[in-house]
Amino acid sequence: MDKFLIQGGTQLRGKVRISGAKNAALPLLAATILAETPITITNVPNLKDVNTLVELIAGLGVTICYENGHLVKADTSTLDNQFAPYELVKTMRASILVLGPLLARYGTARVSLPGGCAIGSRPVDQHLKALEALGATIEVENGYVNAQVDGRLKGGEVIFDMVTVGGTENILMAAVLADGVTTIRNAAKEPEITDLAQMLVKMGAKIEGIDTDTLIVTGVDHLNGCEHAVVADRIETGSYLAAAAITGGCVKTTHTDPKLLEAVLEKFEEMGAEVTRGDDWIELDMQGKRPKAVSFRTLPHPEFPTDMQAQVMAVNTIAQGFATVSETIFENRFMHVPELSRMGANIQVEGNDAVVTGVDKLSAAPVMATDLRASFSLVLAALAAEGETLVDRIYHIDRGYEKIEEKLQGLGAQIKRVSE
Repeated sequence: MDKFLIQGGTQLRGKVRISGAKNAALPLLAATILAETPITITNVPNLKDVNTLVELIAGLGVTICYENGHLVKADTSTLDNQFAPYELVKTMRASILVLGPLLARYGTARVSLPGGCAIGSRPVDQHLKALEALGATIEVENGYVNAQVDGRLKGGEVIFDMVTVGGTENILMAAVLADGVTTIRNAAKEPEITDLAQMLVKMGAKIEGIDTDTLIVTGVDHLNGCEHAVVADRIETGSYLAAAAITGGCVKTTHTDPKLLEAVLEKFEEMGAEVTRGDDWIELDMQGKRPKAVSFRTLPHPEFPTDMQAQVMAVNTIAQGFATVSETIFENRFMHVPELSRMGANIQVEGNDAVVTGVDKLSAAPVMATDLRASFSLVLAALAAEGETLVDRIYHIDRGYEKIEEKLQGLGAQIKRVSE
């Protein structure tokens, strides 16, 4: 099993190119099922999760080619089944996103209930309830979702009980081929949903209210292929900026978009960092200073994203003062706290709140990644710590960060991948 060996104490400096967003690429790949003609997606990150979904879609019979790690071409004219097996779906929650497109275009789908990171229940009941509102008949049996519709889905009103990114994506992809008008209320507004909506419009979909919490979709008879580039990964961007903040360095992220993570940039500025923005780049300069502790609460976009909670908490561990971190999205997303504590961090957890009191320095210790974003928080802590840290179970990080050691090495980090 691969591990990272990291020697801390180096201020990170330089430029890093940001990849396409995993959380955008996955629904875009699922949406290829809707296209009657070939479709091309560029700026696709080369990640384990992407490879898993490509394999799943290929298993449906789609002719799909993943070229050079960043280009996907798909042709659905060869699709010959609507079955997504447990063996693939169990490793990644986003696999459930093929349910809506399969049901909308082919009238039937059999998809395993998903797996993924153990950061909370994240039930799919909102997905299923929304599809039933459009006329689908759904049964959950032996770990599989069996969905059917007579003819085509019918437009209707969908009101989510809670903001759900995956649920919004699934019902949006289903609604574009439904008969009539579908209104989606309490829709998630993440940039990745906007990216999906924009590609669907290129394919011929009719969607109003993009970027708002109410989406109005007028169904069309068919969708065609197009060419579309995946939006920049705002979480990867924030993660590398956090690496500059925790090491007192200066990092410029390129091929990204400052508008996608303003809530995070504001917190970095509160920490005392100098943050400079351009049209497609962001630079964070800590100027060798120790950051100031900042409190924050995770909320749906455009507020502070849950996927940046662990990284900014890691910066807080060596900051001046103390701060409260409140996690409102997932009930089990403080699993990195015991690992950070092993390195000398002072963190007290009570329910959904964590109080972080900054320490002068962290110390190297063997640690274990527990989920995707927590993995990067441990890497950050190791970069700032005295000594050599071994980070285990990094398969989590490979699901969401492309070429992480190469990118960090380019910034001066002493990190290498080792196998045992």
